[in-house]
Amino acid sequence: MSSLSTTAEPAVIDYRLTAVDRCDSCGAQAYIAAEVNGSELLFCAHHGRKYEAKLREVATSWHDETARLAEPAGR
Repeated sequence: MSSLSTTAEPAVIDYRLTAVDRCDSCGAQAYIAAEVNGSELLFCAHHGRKYEAKLREVATSWHDETARLAEPAGR
């Protein structure tokens, strides 16, 4: 009888936005970064969702870390 052991390492997520990154609209912590015309715009979750439809039409990239808001404290 053979035993197969699989030890999967937990996925490491590399976040690029930190507490220093602030929303361009209100100054809260940024969780969304959009690149428009070569410039990066940062938004909190609220303003990112508010402007998402219009921004996605013109943004060349969209980086969303709002899932971090649902993580347990201490991560």
